[in-house]
Formats: sequence, C-alpha cells, structure tokens
Amino acid sequence: MTLTLIGCRIAERRKALGLSQAALARQAKVGHSTLEALENGRLGELGLSKIIRILSALGLELKIQEAAPHRPTLEDILKEDRDDQGVDRRR
Repeated sequence: MTLTLIGCRIAERRKALGLSQAALARQAKVGHSTLEALENGRLGELGLSKIIRILSALGLELKIQEAAPHRPTLEDILKEDRDDQGVDRRR
C-alpha cells in the first residue's frame, strides 16, 4: 500500500466521521499542513508514529500481513494463453 493510498483512506474515514482536517490534526498531534498534504498525495514521506497517531484518532489500525504474490508479467499471460489454446486444439 502506498502513502498516497493511505492518505486517500484517511480522508475517506475522516469525512465519514464528520471530522475536519484541523480537528483530526489536533487529535493526532500532527500539523494541519502535514495532514492536508498526506490526504492529497503530496507527501513523499511520513514517519510511522505520525501515521499510527492519525489512524488511531480515526479508530483504525495498521495491519501487517504477507504480501500478495507478484502480478503476472506479459510473458506469463502469453504463455498461459498459448497453453489454453493447446488444450482447446486437443478436443
């Protein structure tokens, strides 16, 4: 998950709870400009402790899980297509 996507999710949750950016920033003890930049995808980096404080103020938590397998490459898709066509010809 990218920081931009985290910012979008934070904005969605904040709005769903009826909080202003200023109110959330105060609750999470982060700068309003930091929160605004995070929500709008203009923040390159943000410390983990700040992210956790923002999430906590929204009743959310950070979850660690195994990453999904890699996405297939074009070569993988073409090979699968060739294999599928070979099966069709055998019928």
